[in-house]
Amino acid sequence: MGSLERATLAEIGKRLGRKVLTEVACVSKPDTILAWYRRLVAKKFDGSKQRQYPGRPTVRPEFEALVVRMAREHTGWGYDRIVGALANLGHHLSDQTVGNILRRHGIAPAPQRSRTTLWKDFISAHKDVLAGADFFTVEVLTLRGLVTYYVLFFIHLESRRVSVAGITRHPDQEWMEQIARSATQETWGHLHPCRYVLHDRDTKFCASFRSTLADGGVKAIRLPARSPNLNAFAERWVRSVKQECLSKLILCEGPLSRTLAEFSTHYHGERNHQGKSNKLLFPDAGDKPKKRGHAVECRHRLGVLLNIMAAPHE
Repeated sequence: MGSLERATLAEIGKRLGRKVLTEVACVSKPDTILAWYRRLVAKKFDGSKQRQYPGRPTVRPEFEALVVRMAREHTGWGYDRIVGALANLGHHLSDQTVGNILRRHGIAPAPQRSRTTLWKDFISAHKDVLAGADFFTVEVLTLRGLVTYYVLFFIHLESRRVSVAGITRHPDQEWMEQIARSATQETWGHLHPCRYVLHDRDTKFCASFRSTLADGGVKAIRLPARSPNLNAFAERWVRSVKQECLSKLILCEGPLSRTLAEFSTHYHGERNHQGKSNKLLFPDAGDKPKKRGHAVECRHRLGVLLNIMAAPHE
């Protein structure tokens, strides 16, 4: 039986009623014919084919990304505050929509977010007053054979400026205290004007070292064990100086400090840094060419180990 015949039977069955249908229906049961009629009525008012989308319109991906960014960068902003900030930018969303977006991304409401400070957020908020400290070792060739030297350095996280604080064979407590006193000197200390310094749990960072730093107004923050990623800027500098310089040289006792000084000059003023928009950290204003040209000259440091391509001066 086709749909046209079913529709005709359904209309006739509705006019006759269930009682009469029970007496005359022979093709189908009365309940079946009446069910066909109900579907016929529902079909008349079904506008699903005319809908362009199911339910409410979806939020555009760029708006959703903006909501997530606002919530993560401003931990104290609630749904209404985010709605207001979006309205200032010409985007109109309801607070319920904002809440749904944040729940999808696993972001808690403002009260829970404001009580939890991520390490990444702490670093970002204190970069200008935060430094990292670390040791690395260098094997130096002497008349007695290879001797291990310890190099202590500080790196300012905002500017990425690296200061080699000291080089020694014996980083004992007295030496560390002297480094701490020098580093916290006003105007010229390595840690001026930092207020925090990150370091690992190496025993060379002794209690007297930390207390001397505290006396100079710098708080030492000990990182959890086996977590080099929490002092990533310092770890990255160690990789740079070893990979680009020290691993390519046979060093004697005298040239080690000069080598590190040459590499530091190159690192700060002649080497582009991807983490800082692929620019030089501290370009020398007097080193800029006076006019543009196609000629390029190559300058060298440490023999031909460090090469710098630059436009020639007039």
